[in-house]
Amino acid sequence: MTTAPVETTIDASVLRGVDTLFDGYAQLTPTDTLLVIYTPDCREQASLLILAARDRGVAATALGMAPIEDPGFRERLKTALPSRDSLTGRLVIITIERDTMSHAPILRHEIDVYSDQVLPIRIINGSWDFFRLALGPTPAELSAINAGLLHRFLAAQHLAVTTSSGSELEITLDNDRYRWLSNRGVWRPGHFVILPAGEVATYPASVTGRLVADGAFNVNKAVQLDARLGENPLTVDLKDSNVVSYSCADEKIAKLFERCIQVDHGNHVGELGFGTNTGIDDFVGMNSHINERHPGIHLGFGQHGQLLDVVDYYTDIHMDLITTDVTIHIDGDSIPLTSRALAPSTLPHPTNVSDEDIDSNCCGARTPQL
Repeated sequence: MTTAPVETTIDASVLRGVDTLFDGYAQLTPTDTLLVIYTPDCREQASLLILAARDRGVAATALGMAPIEDPGFRERLKTALPSRDSLTGRLVIITIERDTMSHAPILRHEIDVYSDQVLPIRIINGSWDFFRLALGPTPAELSAINAGLLHRFLAAQHLAVTTSSGSELEITLDNDRYRWLSNRGVWRPGHFVILPAGEVATYPASVTGRLVADGAFNVNKAVQLDARLGENPLTVDLKDSNVVSYSCADEKIAKLFERCIQVDHGNHVGELGFGTNTGIDDFVGMNSHINERHPGIHLGFGQHGQLLDVVDYYTDIHMDLITTDVTIHIDGDSIPLTSRALAPSTLPHPTNVSDEDIDSNCCGARTPQL
C-alpha cells in the first residue's frame, strides 16, 4: 500500500485509488520518469501523486499550469520534459484538472517525439472523490465489462429501458451508421488515456418515452449547483429524440435544463450512454464525469460524439442526465446495470468500436458560466 502523509481528506480509499492509477493504468515502474501537470485547484492531489511515486523509487516532478489559457505553458513544458535519450524507461505524464482538460494540442505536439515511449494520462474532475470512487476497477476489468455490453448492443436494433425511478424508454439503434465509443482506460500508442473511465455510448437513431434522472447531471458549462438529483429528480418526456416536456421540483435545476435545451440542437438527444465503472457506487455534488460513469443510463442532450459527416450538426452545449440504475431489455433478455450486477465478460473487446479520445480542450471553464 502506498504511504503518504496523513491528512483529514486522505484516507485508505484515496491511497487505494493512487495504487490503482499507478499499477493498473500507468503500470509505473522504478525505471519510468513521471511528470505531473496540474492546475491550481488540484495542487494537493498532484502533491500526493509526486510523493507516492517517489516512495516507489520513481523520478517524479511537477509542473503547474493555468486552465485553458496559459501563454507560457508551452515553454515551461519544453523545459520540464526530459530528453528522450536520458530516459531509462518510459515517460509517464499525468495531467490533473478539476473542471477542464487544457492545452491538448500543445501536449500532443511536444510529446510526439517520444513515440510509444510516452504514456499520457489526462484526469478531469481531479479530487479526493476521483481517487476514492473512480479508480476501483482496472482498465482490464473495465474493458471486459464494456466488451460484454457492446457485443449485445452491436447485435441489437431495439432496446427497451426501465429504471427503478420510473423511466420507460424505447430506443432504436442504427449500428451500421452510428459508431459506439468505449471509455475503458486502456492505453493505445499515440493517444491519451482519458480518466475517469467506464462508459459505452452511441448516437441513438430514436428515443421515445420518459427519462427520470434521479442520479445527477453533468454539463459542459461552469455551474455552481449541486449536481445530484436524488432528492429532486428531473423528468423528461421524449418523442423521436426531442424533448416534449420536462419537470423538476428544484427550480434552479429546471432553469438550467431549460437554458440548455433552448440552445440550437440542445433539445435533441445526442448521446445514449451507459456507465460501467463499478467502483462508483455514489454520486458526488461536483458537476463531473465521475457521475456520468456511475452504472446506469444517461442521455446527453445537445452535442454528439459522432463524426460531422455522419451527424451534421454542432452545438456547444452537452448536458447528461444520469439515473441511479437501469435494466435493459433486449430480445426477451433483461440486463441490469448496477454496481453489483455488472461483471467482466470473457468476450474480446470489439475491434469496430472507437476508444474515447479528446483532441481539443474541453469542459467547464471553456464556456461561459450558466
